[in-house]
Amino acid sequence: MEIYGLFQRVPRFFRSFYFVTGLGFLIWMFVFDANDFVKQYEMYSKWRELQTERDYYLKNIESVKKDRAELLSSPELLEKFAREKYIMKRPSEDVFILVPQEEN
Repeated sequence: MEIYGLFQRVPRFFRSFYFVTGLGFLIWMFVFDANDFVKQYEMYSKWRELQTERDYYLKNIESVKKDRAELLSSPELLEKFAREKYIMKRPSEDVFILVPQEEN
């Protein structure tokens, strides 16, 4: 009889069918569903990370396009770039690469 008395002390609103059903639905969505809040948060953080990467690559694309336009406009710059970046040389030349020594 105590449980029934305790049940009667709960306000009528909290005992309604719609409240109990809605509460059960919310618990299901927050905890048991495949798209629960933990999964949504992980997906949101991954999305933010991908947005940051996208911005980085878009900025780099612009700088590469600028460098490419400069290189293709001047044969001297193209030769300089090839020599510095890819260590290319003419057949009659010798190339010396200086590598800084690491300090321990």
